[in-house]
Amino acid sequence: MLEPNEAAGIAILLWAAEPEAPHRLVTPFFHAAAAAAMDTPVEIYFTARSVHLLVPGVADGLRASPHHDKTVGQALREAGEHGARLVACTDALHAQGIDPDHLIPECTGLGGAVQFMARASDLRWRTLVY
Repeated sequence: MLEPNEAAGIAILLWAAEPEAPHRLVTPFFHAAAAAAMDTPVEIYFTARSVHLLVPGVADGLRASPHHDKTVGQALREAGEHGARLVACTDALHAQGIDPDHLIPECTGLGGAVQFMARASDLRWRTLVY
């Protein structure tokens, strides 16, 4: 049973988090891992160009900065290891020419605007947009 002010979950939308801007990519995964480690359900929705991060090898080749020890791929996997669900937007995959059958194994499902908006309109869920 949820406490009165306790969130049922956190839905994170990756919109401006794209491979061309690696300095923006680690924070959403760190926040997702932290929330999931606190036993809060977390769903990360990959939209627009962020779906490229779900293509094998792309996130592993990126770092937030030359001084950051972890790759974006490592941060993404940590979020998944803590329980965050990674959801690829089917429309974004199509728009980017990415085959949904060839995504990293950490991607746990397909979804998009309807699923994210269902979370955003549910007052028990919190949403973040990166």
